[in-house]
Amino acid sequence: MSRAPLVDARVWMLLLEADRQVAGEARAGGCGCGGRLHSAHYRRKPRGGVPAELREAYGWRESLCCARCRKRVTPPSVRFLGRRVYLAVVVVLVSAMTGGVTERRAQAAEALVGVSVRTLQRWRAWWLRVFPPTVFWKGARAQLMPPVDEARLPASLLERFSATVDQAGDGLIGCLRFLSPITTSRGCGVAA
Repeated sequence: MSRAPLVDARVWMLLLEADRQVAGEARAGGCGCGGRLHSAHYRRKPRGGVPAELREAYGWRESLCCARCRKRVTPPSVRFLGRRVYLAVVVVLVSAMTGGVTERRAQAAEALVGVSVRTLQRWRAWWLRVFPPTVFWKGARAQLMPPVDEARLPASLLERFSATVDQAGDGLIGCLRFLSPITTSRGCGVAA
């Protein structure tokens, strides 16, 4: 796994544009009650090395609110992985790079994006024990034939998407789009 996407401003900009596009599509679809959706973005304090010129934009989560029923609609995101403080790109790439937390890898991750060893271990446990039984993964993994190696998540998932594209960063963005349903409360359910 390369750290290049973490320092490539183009990737950060593409992720921001992808989130705005999804929010625009949700707005165009309107609310289930028939009301119009208006911007209701909320503040986030993401960690993970966002370029200085994009920090303000990355400090907001795309969200909408119905003018009629006041229901909040928060579309899926490729930038934020649910309620985690580290950005999705960091969680996926650093987890894929570590593939098992060693002291050397933990020091490299901390130097690169400021993530601690304990956080790396929590992410690793989440990918291996919490993510596989989710309703999302049970349905989504059927789209990936041959199956990805669950013991190597998220590296095996990222490799699958990276193998299908030509430009650097496109595989990462494809992977984050694939994972975006888990970024909302509706998409992260754990199977019974």
